[in-house]
This record gives sequence, C-alpha cells and structure tokens, in this order.
Amino acid sequence: MRLSFLDKLCCPVDKHELTLQIFAQQENGDIIEGLLTCPTCKRYYPIVYGLPIMTPDEYREKALEEPILKKWGLSLDETEKQTFLLKA
Repeated sequence: MRLSFLDKLCCPVDKHELTLQIFAQQENGDIIEGLLTCPTCKRYYPIVYGLPIMTPDEYREKALEEPILKKWGLSLDETEKQTFLLKA
C-alpha cells in the first residue's frame, strides 16, 4: 500500500480518520505490513501483503487475524466478542 493511499481511507464504521503503524516497508516506501486504527471506535484494520483489510466486523474471522497480531506483539480485546478491538 502506498503511503499516499492513507489520505483516501477512513474507518468504515464511523468514517473517522485512521492512524497508521508500519511494521514492514519496501525500500520505495510502500507499506507491506501495518495496522490502521480508528482512534474513535478503537477498531483495527491490518495491512497484509500491502492490502488493507477493511471488511465489516460480521465478515471477519478473529482466528485468521490473531496470528498476524501476535506476530506484531498485539492481542485482541476478548471482552468484546463481536467487534475487532485491540487490547489496551
């Protein structure tokens, strides 16, 4: 994902701007792995192989995303079963 693409993205739930954490980047600046987070609703959206995964909560699988988050040293908030929130 190109860094300039971030200006075009917003949280699909509440339409607020997203913050970005970069975990892997190519030499040309393209983001390979990262995490987009909504500061308002606290949902996260991973960037995997350069693609932001921004599907609605009901179509996401926590079991598929959990290994990616663990790789980055993050974990899910298990108190919210139906939403995709990071542990504070």
